[in-house]
Amino acid sequence: MKSDSVKKGMQQAPHRSLFNALGMTEEEMERPLIGIVSSYNEIVPGHMNLDKIVDAVKMGVAMAGGTPVMVPAIAVCDGIAMGHIGMKYSLVTRDLVADSTECLARAHAFDALVMVPNCDKNVPGLLMAAARINIPTVFVSGGPMLAGRVQGHKTSLSSMFEAVGAYTAGKMTEEDVKEYEQKACPTCGSCSGMYTANSMNCLTEVLGMGLKGNGTIPAVYSERLKLAKHAGMAVMELLKKNICPRDIMSEKAFRNALTMDMALGCSTNSMLHLPAIAHEAGVDLNLELANEISAKTPNLCHLAPAGPTYIEDLNEAGGIYAVMNEISKLGLLELDCITATGKTVGENIKGCVNKDPEVIRPVENPYSSTGGIAILKGNLAPDSAVVKRSAVAPEMLKHEGPARVFDCEEDAIEAIKGGKIVAGDVVVIRYEGPKGGPGMREMLNPTSAIAGMGLGSTVALITDGRFSGASRGASIGHTCPEAAVGGPIALVEEGDIISIDIDNHRLDVKVSEEEMAARKEKWQPRKPLVTSGYLARYAAMAAPASRGAILEI
Repeated sequence: MKSDSVKKGMQQAPHRSLFNALGMTEEEMERPLIGIVSSYNEIVPGHMNLDKIVDAVKMGVAMAGGTPVMVPAIAVCDGIAMGHIGMKYSLVTRDLVADSTECLARAHAFDALVMVPNCDKNVPGLLMAAARINIPTVFVSGGPMLAGRVQGHKTSLSSMFEAVGAYTAGKMTEEDVKEYEQKACPTCGSCSGMYTANSMNCLTEVLGMGLKGNGTIPAVYSERLKLAKHAGMAVMELLKKNICPRDIMSEKAFRNALTMDMALGCSTNSMLHLPAIAHEAGVDLNLELANEISAKTPNLCHLAPAGPTYIEDLNEAGGIYAVMNEISKLGLLELDCITATGKTVGENIKGCVNKDPEVIRPVENPYSSTGGIAILKGNLAPDSAVVKRSAVAPEMLKHEGPARVFDCEEDAIEAIKGGKIVAGDVVVIRYEGPKGGPGMREMLNPTSAIAGMGLGSTVALITDGRFSGASRGASIGHTCPEAAVGGPIALVEEGDIISIDIDNHRLDVKVSEEEMAARKEKWQPRKPLVTSGYLARYAAMAAPASRGAILEI
């Protein structure tokens, strides 16, 4: 066992004295040392219940013959961080989580790990760490929030943000907004739609790193505690069989993840996180693959914000395994991949039926014949840009309009709320990429303002930043190269006609090559907004969004 290096032999007597200081018995020191990486804190609603999940995991580990030891990981609530400097610190925590978890696991010679994340960057950060450390590991998240209910209808955080836009447009009263405020987020858990946190927890299940139900069992259900106990038991089985994350997160597993991403209609942030996780696992995940997979993968789910159903509904319909079983009818999944259950994907999903064809469409009757996410290219995005196709109004799949150009999110929001954006416009928000932001902020405030003001089916938004999974509409992000390095988005001028053709994967500005070249000659890099601290270090090392915004050493 790896932990023998800190527990066995005369040279380790000082180490054992410190274990004694922890109150650890000789019997506990004889057992495998299992690190339980807990993201519990009291500021993220999706994490406030993780102490209960950790206790259940510890019981499962102990029942199966291991010695569980809890260690911490940080997490940021994207909703609370939204719309101010805090959002610059969201994506960048992914690498802090991965790095700090690597440090804790290596320094204390754990034999295996159980990761207990829940929200947004915390999940991919721990998946990156799992691939990097490569000792037997199982994930069990804190689970999704139940949907809110306002005036007899289910609702969620995205509705809350859009309510602010509706109030600005005079479509809602202050009392109406207050009702949403009190009821939109009724329980602990990751926000209730197919936003980034739930997307990544569901894809963790697809990758094979989490057990059945990891992505969908609601946070407040007792079934979640049972799942946590089983995760603790499962990691001990993986340790016995020496099945490690890189055995599970193979190239085939990432193809499965992309396939299910398309079927589920996950957050566009998955196009940042999957390549970053794959990189740590030694797998080259080129985003070109996304369109290839999307072309043959039907979109079966329209969960909020794309539609009126929520993660709790997906859970009742059979969960992720039911969607995987449905997709497997088309021969689109690699069924021989090993998973954290100790079984293959094919063995896991056998007999998992679709219990609600309104929540999980049968493959014979999909929402669309192609996947939920599209990668765009063109003279405005020579490398790539990303859009959640499943959340775009049909009339906006092809659109041309004049550019309304803003060099930061705040200026764009002021213009939107000031009534300066009209039907047909294409809002361009730049200098918000990994380097330019720095930190690649989410643009939920401007997309929600556009939707809330009734412009969601007539106005597009393009940015080198990114979007919350709660964003909907023709919201095109991750535009590469970003403005901070002189990408074409930096050269767009007010009134330029921008052409969007999502079905044909195109994003262009109707300006001649000669004119764009002339503008590039005149372009000057902006002075960095942040020159000290972690954000400055991140900006200096951040790779393009097309490569997952990973840190380049």
